[in-house]
Amino acid sequence: MSSEPLELTVIVGSVREGRFGPVVAKWFAERAAEYGRFAVDVVDLADIPLPLALPATPPAFDPEPPRPAGMEDLTRRIAEADAVVVVTPEYNNSFPASVKAAIDWHYTEFRAKPVGFVGYSGGGSGGLLAAEQLRHVFAEVQAHTLRHHVTFPRYYEQFGPDGALLDPEGPNGAAKALLDELHWWAEVLHDARRDRPYAAE
Repeated sequence: MSSEPLELTVIVGSVREGRFGPVVAKWFAERAAEYGRFAVDVVDLADIPLPLALPATPPAFDPEPPRPAGMEDLTRRIAEADAVVVVTPEYNNSFPASVKAAIDWHYTEFRAKPVGFVGYSGGGSGGLLAAEQLRHVFAEVQAHTLRHHVTFPRYYEQFGPDGALLDPEGPNGAAKALLDELHWWAEVLHDARRDRPYAAE
């Protein structure tokens, strides 16, 4: 394995006006940078065109489907990632349509890569319902989702006006556990994709 840091893409899943996602993503990206084993790239889906209508031949059957102008950068960044963390809110007990669209447009780019979750919600679940449903979606695109996760129930009680956590000990510990697991899988799967390209249909 190269001594170069692995590529971690952190996806801000919410595109809703007034969303809290960028605050949570910034916090996690800072923890990942401090971890020191990843080159961290934050991707905000609000900056990218993500139409819900897919081409006639779904990306699952076309490794290079025709994508809308402006999506090239997102495609490249997911393709270059060794690991992905999705920062997702919980809307109506599920994840936002923007996250599903990003996955649907990029069937092969997530393949054989580890995916972790950082969830937040206004209620008590902390985004766990969104993350559990996303596990099923990512399994279909042959990504590997991780056991460890970070959750922020009632996020508005946990972050101050400056975006800093009021009590960081627990979340920092959860982030460390997630990053440890993420790095192990990212390293193993990076080498596997290089030495034995994943060819399962």
